[in-house]
Amino acid sequence: MQFVRINGVSLHYRYRPRAGRPTIVFVNSLGTDMRIWNAVARQLSDDYACVFYDKRGHGLSELGEAPHRIETHAADLAGLLNHLGVAGAVICGLSIGGVIAQCLYGTHPHVIEGLVLCDTASRIGTAEMWNGRIRAALSDGIASFADGVMEKWFTPDFHEKRGDELAGYRTMLTRQEPAGYAAACAAIRDADYRTTAAAIRVPTLCVVGDRDGSTPPELVEGLARSIPGARFEIIAGAGHIPCVEKPDRLAALIREFMTDDMQRRRA
Repeated sequence: MQFVRINGVSLHYRYRPRAGRPTIVFVNSLGTDMRIWNAVARQLSDDYACVFYDKRGHGLSELGEAPHRIETHAADLAGLLNHLGVAGAVICGLSIGGVIAQCLYGTHPHVIEGLVLCDTASRIGTAEMWNGRIRAALSDGIASFADGVMEKWFTPDFHEKRGDELAGYRTMLTRQEPAGYAAACAAIRDADYRTTAAAIRVPTLCVVGDRDGSTPPELVEGLARSIPGARFEIIAGAGHIPCVEKPDRLAALIREFMTDDMQRRRA
């Protein structure tokens, strides 16, 4: 395991360099850790340098002083990339990870060569919704709403046919520290990049599962429409976490993006 202290917190990360190959940085969603990318990584890490990390307050990374903002997460990621000597990368962010990627483009555009925004938006949910989630996490525990989250993360087919995996991902969620989960909820609640998406000037792919119950296809399509030249793709048979439910399809879309969209930019 690899750890580094960035902005006062110890961040857990994994870096697989590939000399002369483009770098993809994977940013996980709320209530998960970097293991959600494992199946995608198996298909891409031979051909691309890959960075995975647990954002602060998640997985094995420290929370630090809370509350904090999406800008805090973006500064953490910028610091990690600087530590690794990664000067330019494609940032692939899921849900809050996609919000962090949008923020990073605004604060450190020089480190970004492209964006893959998965099941995310420029603004997610309402203050009332997030405040309710924060109260529940801190008072009743994450397990009190975990089943509802699973319904948004995964399709009915996943629930029916992949019950052992479902139990594992539910455990990943419920073992999350409530303070870290609540701090990330507050950061999402206060984030709004609807007025800045039009300023993005790097190749961008927006992807969503057709059964996503957290950021539905029409919301993600709206994000794609707001970013000049962005591609929009729907993954059939996937909920909010396509890197778990349909990793082959997501990996194929990322590879296509890297070989077509990114190469056209470099030409």
